[in-house]
Amino acid sequence: MNTKDLEEANGMEQLVRPSGSWVALVTPFTERDEVDIDGFKKLVDFHVANETDGLIFMGSTGEATSLSMEERKLIIQEMAKYCKGKIKAFFGTSCSTTKDTVELSQFAEACGADGIQLVVPPYIVPPQEAIFEFIATVARSVNIAVTIYNNPSRVVANIDPSTIAKLLDIGNIVAIKEASPSLTQLMGDIEVSSGRLNVLCCDSPKFGLILPLMAMGGHGTANVTGNVLPKEFALMSKPWGSWEDAVRCRELFFKYKPVMEAAYLLVNPVGIKAMMKLLGMPAGDPRPPLQPLKGSLLDKVREIIEEFKLREKCVV
Repeated sequence: MNTKDLEEANGMEQLVRPSGSWVALVTPFTERDEVDIDGFKKLVDFHVANETDGLIFMGSTGEATSLSMEERKLIIQEMAKYCKGKIKAFFGTSCSTTKDTVELSQFAEACGADGIQLVVPPYIVPPQEAIFEFIATVARSVNIAVTIYNNPSRVVANIDPSTIAKLLDIGNIVAIKEASPSLTQLMGDIEVSSGRLNVLCCDSPKFGLILPLMAMGGHGTANVTGNVLPKEFALMSKPWGSWEDAVRCRELFFKYKPVMEAAYLLVNPVGIKAMMKLLGMPAGDPRPPLQPLKGSLLDKVREIIEEFKLREKCVV
């Protein structure tokens, strides 16, 4: 191996590779509908204290598409700095165009982010070749870790396992977060990754991916419910190294399945923001045109909070 290869190999070893519980943070807003940076800091401290493995800013839960470019840069600048030395932090940087995504991704790297998360740009429904070029171009524009986020229910386009396989040669692509309801897709992710990518899944109980993924050798979850159950999700999301890990994961999954269902009431993040707001956590309301949870659905969230004693767990 020559000197350049050694340098590149050493660089790859230093990349952050998501494993365990990575919580997709909400973006807290003030009553004036402004990004609440102080609220973000309180949430970060909460997750540090409760053993969350890593944080994802500006994913679907973080309402990335409702944020201006200035707001997104503000969040990256402030939170990359605040998280440094406390907890690993990845930032969703996908924009409507490859050019803007490259710019925001490079900005994240310059600010000290541990990594970025890339989802297919919404609405345009690109074919697989275009998806490959988008992810490859952005990943090659930075030296930090890159996670692929497959979420066809939100962006329509699926990232096929064959496309993921083509991306394996790009050394700083380290993981995939799977949010497709298809177990065939999940198996495909595991097969083509061949141990070179960590595979995590979302915690939507409608998809039911956690137990199958972990049984197939998956590496954890990129979850929503961990916003209010961080310790429980840290335990549930631990890769299985023993029979005890498997039993604990199964028990925790079924015990807290009602909380997951409440977190996913209506479109994400409406349910989890309602829950956090009732608990007095920094969250605020979802940004319009999304509307706050109300009526019988809000009553259901109140019942879950009382049943699972979430007020005792969520002291920020």
